[in-house]
Amino acid sequence: MTVNWQHAADVAEQITQSWQQPGAPGGAIVLFDAHQIHSAHSAGLADLALQTPFSPDSVVRFASITKHIFAALVTGPGRHYLSLDDKLVQHLPQLRGANGQITVGQALDMSSGLPDVRETLSLLGLSVYNATSAADLLHFVAEEGELNYSPGSEISYTNTGYRLVEEALKAKGVRFRDLLQQYLCEPLEIDLTAAETWFDIVPGLVPGYWHDGERWLLSSAGLHLSASGCITGSLRHLTRWLQTLLADSGPGAGVLQRLSAPRTLADGRTSGYGLGLTSSMIGSQTLFGHGGSHAGYKSYFLLHPELKIGVALVANREDITTSESAMRVMAALINRSLPEKGHDLTPGLYVAENPADADWLEIAGVTATWLGAGETLWRGDAHGDAVSLSSTFPLRLRHEGQAIVGEIGHAARRFVPVEPDEASITALQGRWFAPEQRAELTVEGKVLMMGIGPAAIPATLQSLGQDRVLATGKDGPWQKRFVIQRQGERIRLQLSRSRVVYFQRSPT
Repeated sequence: MTVNWQHAADVAEQITQSWQQPGAPGGAIVLFDAHQIHSAHSAGLADLALQTPFSPDSVVRFASITKHIFAALVTGPGRHYLSLDDKLVQHLPQLRGANGQITVGQALDMSSGLPDVRETLSLLGLSVYNATSAADLLHFVAEEGELNYSPGSEISYTNTGYRLVEEALKAKGVRFRDLLQQYLCEPLEIDLTAAETWFDIVPGLVPGYWHDGERWLLSSAGLHLSASGCITGSLRHLTRWLQTLLADSGPGAGVLQRLSAPRTLADGRTSGYGLGLTSSMIGSQTLFGHGGSHAGYKSYFLLHPELKIGVALVANREDITTSESAMRVMAALINRSLPEKGHDLTPGLYVAENPADADWLEIAGVTATWLGAGETLWRGDAHGDAVSLSSTFPLRLRHEGQAIVGEIGHAARRFVPVEPDEASITALQGRWFAPEQRAELTVEGKVLMMGIGPAAIPATLQSLGQDRVLATGKDGPWQKRFVIQRQGERIRLQLSRSRVVYFQRSPT
């Protein structure tokens, strides 16, 4: 197969130049093989206050790209301390609930059912800006214990598994930051940092930004960063590591093979998510990679191991469509075309046919949003289904009459058009408590308030029918949409990554 470096460079340049706006942040894309960088493209500003340009040497937060590096270390030098088949409770005895029965492998391959800590805190009224510590979060997870779903029954993205495996290593005196330095940074002579919190001082780190509709604002986040997304570094140094994976040498020897080894669900099917690594297809070509998203930072990489070529992207702005951008560049590089974006689904709001199920789905434009998480839909499936190109959020949907059926996260789903009723919202009026978490929310009319005093977060309510209500609010740079399901005198709040939060009605 011919590799078209020039065509890919043209596409990468087109993408980066779309970020070249006056006074706006930016990013960079590099195209490389196992031995050299073939082209580098950058645009926009690294620091809006200093007006410094963004470059491949700008230090950013890699966010969830961290996961594949952590998985490489867990399955490499970390194998002396734990194995993929170990249950988490063997290393963290405080996990006395269902979460302790998850294996290390399940915790890393997104089949665990572990609720995502950040989304759980969000449903309790904590903003993205609220600061938390590793020790407090471990105690919180240990006290909760419940899972979103039976392990292995579906794929649903969660950061909590990586947090817990890091804590398992930490309990043995092994620190992720030390493994990172010893086994990657020193051999490759690169500078990567595993920051504990957003507030750690990282030399050269450029700010991240988000746009509120009128102006660019500095981003921040309070959640302890953990091995699910804590690494900072430059695109150039990330590329040097990725090249060792393609070369299958040095610190990267055997890593791609370990991380991309097939992982199976409970029914024997193979998922598209390995250990911190996704697989995707462009035509008949298999690619491996991962993306990352922190408030104000975006990242993505794609590798073609057979051809030993890759694409990597980082940015310090919230509005980048990283996965699609990386796929476009890689498609140009290997002389392939992406499928057509779009679908034949009827736009609108849908809800699970079974009233006992709070699943909801919205089709708007080329996006499908399920339980608050959105994904682009593409044509080109042999059966006419609308599909995603994501192995972290796999979708396959089609119409069956007015209903939409198919799979989300490899689990069967069936949705029917929403038939709203005012009774669903009327029944929610008043105050609700989650006593163990000391959390409260109130509903007055069609407005829900969660949180304390002037920091309370409002959300507007919309009936989905049959005791199911959709709440829409905003948390920092992100829209927050969650479903409330009333079950007598208690309610259950659900996002795609957290489905375990319950409130009960106040007695007064």
